[in-house]
Amino acid sequence: MFARTLFTVLMLALSASQWPTIAAKIETMLAEREAGASEEVAAKPGAASSGQTVLSMGPGGHYEGTFKMNGKPVKAMVDTGASLVAINVSTARRLGFSPAALDFRHNVSTANGSIKAAHVVLDRVEIGNVRVKEVDAFVLSDEALTSTLVGMSFMSKLKSYTAEKHVLRMIQ
Repeated sequence: MFARTLFTVLMLALSASQWPTIAAKIETMLAEREAGASEEVAAKPGAASSGQTVLSMGPGGHYEGTFKMNGKPVKAMVDTGASLVAINVSTARRLGFSPAALDFRHNVSTANGSIKAAHVVLDRVEIGNVRVKEVDAFVLSDEALTSTLVGMSFMSKLKSYTAEKHVLRMIQ
């Protein structure tokens, strides 16, 4: 009987010490479940015809996903603080823009200061069931920009977008 009581006390102590970890895991699972339910809605034919898709918030608090730009997959982060889509020279090359033809004559302000950029127009930018044509973008040097940002030149062409409960919903 003593062994059973000791075992029970130890299990209670262990579970109490692990409660923050368990609670965090439960919260993550619930958030993923909500996001999964939203993705199921976006995948249904009725929702597909409305041009809607969702992105779940990543661990860093950002909305990231694999977009298709000019038909090529590009991992990008949604940045409503960016006026235009921003890509680097390497990505621009992969999307069909010749680096030699890029004209870096535009001064743009970034979080790291002012920098030169080249203006391009992406034929199309897609994510899930959302497809937008003729999206303005800036090309920055590889040193100045290491990831792709999807700014307001894409987002403003949507009918609406909302961010709630760790889900960004984009409607065309």
